[in-house]
Amino acid sequence: MNKEDDKYSLFFEFIETYSHSGFKGIDRSDPLILSLEEMMKNTNQFFYVFDMINMKVEFTSLRSYQMFSIKPEDLTPYHFKEAVHPDDLKRHGLGLAKVFKIAHELFVAKKGEMLISSNFRFRNITGNYTEQLVQCYLFFSPVQYNTVYLFNLKTDISWCKKIKNCFHYYLGNDLSYFRYPDEELLMTGMIFTDREFEMLRLIHRGLKSKQIAEKLFLSEHTIYTHRNNILNKTGKVQISDVIYDLEEQGLL
Repeated sequence: MNKEDDKYSLFFEFIETYSHSGFKGIDRSDPLILSLEEMMKNTNQFFYVFDMINMKVEFTSLRSYQMFSIKPEDLTPYHFKEAVHPDDLKRHGLGLAKVFKIAHELFVAKKGEMLISSNFRFRNITGNYTEQLVQCYLFFSPVQYNTVYLFNLKTDISWCKKIKNCFHYYLGNDLSYFRYPDEELLMTGMIFTDREFEMLRLIHRGLKSKQIAEKLFLSEHTIYTHRNNILNKTGKVQISDVIYDLEEQGLL
């Protein structure tokens, strides 16, 4: 177990303590808040809490400024759309749409929780792009009024070697995945290589094998080999089924 894992209990203590007040009026001198800020200073993290139904940031930790040059009182989720690397922009937008879909489903069900996490490159306070793990914990709350809160935790993972198989991705309610990132966690998710996922994106856009081969400067035989590898990995009979699953996950 990573030595930082047990410290994640502080995040749940924060949620349990302040969800009763709707995360409003939090005293930053509270020992719990001070402990969280000190921990995140060492782990290079920050978080914010967003009311998904009322579309309002309720609380942001102080390190939003040190990591992204955004003052806590000024932060909105859309700051990150502007800061995300252009090559990650589309996937980030799909992820954001998936988060709102999950929030809607939890609100309609009036119960439940869900975790969605992935990594993106964001522009930091120095103007350079660094790899960040984004862990989004969503949960329904009937306290005060019915709503769904998003606890969004961002962690600088620029220390990690290149993540194989495109990028990390998790969607589900197994909260063992909500922990400080180690290599095992970061390798979770995508089973496709960079080339295979690039090809799936092109198929999703409606390109045929010949067109994909020309675009990627590959032979049609190589494209068919990639298609077969994708089907073998997923156990699907048709590529369209793979595309559908990726759409459902918010990846295409």
